Amino acid sequence: MSITLQVGAKIFLKNKEGKYLIVERSSEKYGKTKGSWDIVGGRIDPGTILIDNLRREVQEETGLTITSEPVLIHAQDIIPNEERHIVRLSYVGETEGDPVLDTSENISYKWMSVEEMSVEEMRVEPELDAYVRDIVEKGILV
Repeated sequence: MSITLQVGAKIFLKNKEGKYLIVERSSEKYGKTKGSWDIVGGRIDPGTILIDNLRREVQEETGLTITSEPVLIHAQDIIPNEERHIVRLSYVGETEGDPVLDTSENISYKWMSVEEMSVEEMRVEPELDAYVRDIVEKGILV
């Protein structure tokens, strides 16, 4: 049996107020997923530079640009089944302005502090993505 390996690059985009962008996933595109609030990003296209993919995803999903050098803060394994293994690389970087969402992917957004993402309310529907919550709870994001 062969396993498909994919790499995802996501980013905690930080604004001038020190808050991070989280987006609400479209249920039409992603179905009923656990953790409907996530950070921006997606799978990388093989043969292209990782950071270029991250910048492209940010531009496509939000219309924003990353204004600082993205810093890798965490890597996570996502193994949803025996056929697929995803490595999720999470970065932090700065941006300016407000997003203009591609609503086929994400339907709304919030700017939140680490403390706001840590509150109990983000554990119930609509909840924070489990991989984002893991980073927040481990104190990796400051």
